[in-house]
Amino acid sequence: MTALPFDPNCDLCEAAHLSEWHHEDDTCWVADCEVCGVPMVVWKRHGPTPPESDIEHMVAELSRVADARFGDGEWAVDRVMRQIPNHFHAHGRDPNWWFRLRGLR
Repeated sequence: MTALPFDPNCDLCEAAHLSEWHHEDDTCWVADCEVCGVPMVVWKRHGPTPPESDIEHMVAELSRVADARFGDGEWAVDRVMRQIPNHFHAHGRDPNWWFRLRGLR
């Protein structure tokens, strides 16, 4: 699938500032995920498969934010695109994210 610059029907393309934003550049943005509250990096082009160089850059930016929040090595990159599978994004998840989401911790 070819990446598009923008899809007007895509929530991630809209890039609404509904949560705290931590980074933005020409490749990506990093903000707290509205659903689970952990840092999430989003590719600025619409599509599921960015070039490897963009992925490396995005993971580096996500890492910087997630390390500051959770501590170096205290989180993992989750690249499963569950709710929006056609626009690349990845989460920085700490071990307790699921419990916080469900109000158990």
